[in-house]
Amino acid sequence: MIVRIVEAMPVGDHELRLVFNDGVNSQVDVRPLLDEGPVFGPLRDPAYFREVVLDPVCGTVVWPNGADFAPEALRALAVSGPTASVELVGQTH
Repeated sequence: MIVRIVEAMPVGDHELRLVFNDGVNSQVDVRPLLDEGPVFGPLRDPAYFREVVLDPVCGTVVWPNGADFAPEALRALAVSGPTASVELVGQTH
């Protein structure tokens, strides 16, 4: 399955509430990814960070300067990051 983000909302200075297409719903702290290149520098400003939007075509989050994160990287943080808190949504047994 190709990992895609279907819902995204900023919930902290550097955290996102994300829902993935596999039903994982998690709050993700993206600070570990902000050192990955100069394009992510502006995201250190909490006001700029909150300008995040969901790109429904690519299935990931993007900012006005073109910065984005691979949904796979965010999914990995969602399940193993320091603030990992995973909830499955839409799953029936």
